[in-house]
Amino acid sequence: MLDGFPRTLAQAEQLKLFMDNEKLSLSAVVDYEMPLSEIVKRLSGRRICEKCSAVFHVTWRPPKTEGLCDDCGGRLYQREDDHAPSIAIRLEAYKHSTAPLIQFYKDLGLLTPVDAIGSSEEVFARTMAALQARA
Repeated sequence: MLDGFPRTLAQAEQLKLFMDNEKLSLSAVVDYEMPLSEIVKRLSGRRICEKCSAVFHVTWRPPKTEGLCDDCGGRLYQREDDHAPSIAIRLEAYKHSTAPLIQFYKDLGLLTPVDAIGSSEEVFARTMAALQARA
């Protein structure tokens, strides 16, 4: 399983060439789909502990005491790339470098779209169902 790679069309093409040369096959490429507004909500609500790196979310996993880690008592902070302007820049970069992979893998018959709205358990269940349907 590859997670977060490839990120560009050039990397995807090189990966395909390598896999072809090594006689390895790729069975599916999962494309998690989510509306832009949900992506912004998820990322901008994330908080990280400066001591132990535990992850919280202001809506879905808030700490018991605002601004403090439940695990170690460390201060929670928002990463710079989780502020709305940074998220916009990240999504623009995605659109230009990563989004072309969707068509690349669709053309190869490997693209497996999965709705990423919901809990991690729900998304996992949809992912497994989509992959099993391909098998």
